[in-house]
Amino acid sequence: MYLSSANSRPQKVLLSLPVLGFITLGACQDLTPHHLELLAKPNTELSEIVGFLAGLGTTFAAFPDLVVMLKRRSSLGMNPRMGTIMGVFQLLWIYYGVLIASRPVIVWNVIAVCINFLTVGAYTYFVRKEKEQGASGA
Repeated sequence: MYLSSANSRPQKVLLSLPVLGFITLGACQDLTPHHLELLAKPNTELSEIVGFLAGLGTTFAAFPDLVVMLKRRSSLGMNPRMGTIMGVFQLLWIYYGVLIASRPVIVWNVIAVCINFLTVGAYTYFVRKEKEQGASGA
């Protein structure tokens, strides 16, 4: 299984890399968000409408996997690595959206992060549940 103790150390190291990246980025003066007031402007431009429409498809690409897993109530056929990797990099997209003051980039990636981490969380829950059932049935 994916959660064996032999793999836990590399997984922890891999998951800590984005945190170190954010700390490094936070130390750079040129990478701090500017013009945050633009995020709250009431008028919507055509580029934002296109951005919201484009984000719709990419954001919900992982949603069918989550729905199937929840309906099946099993981790069978699921791979948590993709959801984890996508979620981590979507955090960077959120930061980028704040840097360029783009509401579509921020909103869609916040939703996508939630979907991907819910998928990973559901996978972890079902793997744990399947292990417990396997241990009690043996």
